Amino acid sequence: MIDWLLEPFRFSFMQTGLTAALLVGITCATLGAYVVLRRMAFIGDALAHTVLPGLVVAYLGGWSLFGGALLAGLLTALGIGWVSRRGAVREDTAIGVLFTAMFALGILLMSRVRSFRDLSHILFGNVLGVRTVDLVQMAAIAAGVLLTLFLLHKELELTSYDPTYAEVIGLSADRMRMVLLVLLAFTVVACIQIVGVILTSAMLVTPAAAAALLTNRLPRMMGLATLIAIGSSLIGLYASYYADVASGAAIVLTCTAFFGLAWMIHTLRAQGTAG
Repeated sequence: MIDWLLEPFRFSFMQTGLTAALLVGITCATLGAYVVLRRMAFIGDALAHTVLPGLVVAYLGGWSLFGGALLAGLLTALGIGWVSRRGAVREDTAIGVLFTAMFALGILLMSRVRSFRDLSHILFGNVLGVRTVDLVQMAAIAAGVLLTLFLLHKELELTSYDPTYAEVIGLSADRMRMVLLVLLAFTVVACIQIVGVILTSAMLVTPAAAAALLTNRLPRMMGLATLIAIGSSLIGLYASYYADVASGAAIVLTCTAFFGLAWMIHTLRAQGTAG
């Protein structure tokens, strides 16, 4: 049994993949609690797709794909915050407009690329192909995002639960939303290296959504979401090694299984209370 557990991680690429998956999983789970609390689940998917034009421009110019994705993500996040800051346009509407525009621009630019093979790892992810330099970038982003969330926890929590009261006592709900959008942009770009554009939204939302079914206290929600993300990363990597399936997809489907389990527990609790 011990040999079965240790065998996959005798390989350096599996060790690197696990480290990367844990970094992204923990960051996504913690930040995802605010995403679920603020009902911003769509934004993870939107940001994951709107980095596409940045990726293509960087690829065509021979620049850093990570830098191109990060620039596009930040521009989208700031654009969403700016368009919706006065309430004239709802945030979900701003997300929809910018999401489709940026994604269409990415597709238009991709039509200039003869082969999509070089971009496929960005679209679908490759956790086992993470390089050391990618790991350093992810670690830096994870540390920055988690430190910011720790320092601004009270402000973000209050503006999430009661933005009107936050404004009364002098906190800017718009500013906190902008901070959250920027953190989301950084996190999404880092997550793309692990599960790709298509599956990023699930890693950001699913662990936190599962935790939200089990508790309504934010710190506990973050803790449970983190445990789910860690467990999903481990189980997903074991499944990819022994069943020879895609690692990113295995991680996300494991997250989904945890969500299903949390939903069943929540349902049973509700029925027990009603009875």
